[in-house]
Amino acid sequence: MDFALELEWMAWTGPTAAFFAGIALILAGMTAWQAVSPSVERRGLLPMPTTRGDRLFIGLLGSAYIHLAIIGFTDLNLWIAFGLSLLWMAVVMRFG
Repeated sequence: MDFALELEWMAWTGPTAAFFAGIALILAGMTAWQAVSPSVERRGLLPMPTTRGDRLFIGLLGSAYIHLAIIGFTDLNLWIAFGLSLLWMAVVMRFG
């Protein structure tokens, strides 16, 4: 029986692997930050009290929608969506 890790069926590409590695690093970083400095709920621009983890989730979800909107409704380059997503994440994490 061969126990080799076979991922050919998933069609992994370099950018796909980098994306998921980046998400894993973000989650690991947030976990370490939470262990060192526990988060406290606060109200910001969002209409509800949120913790850092809540704002991260909202930021990632919004970034996905930004990318889908750029892909679905425009012919713009995805680097523009990436830049808008970084801006969105910075605003949500800081002021959300």
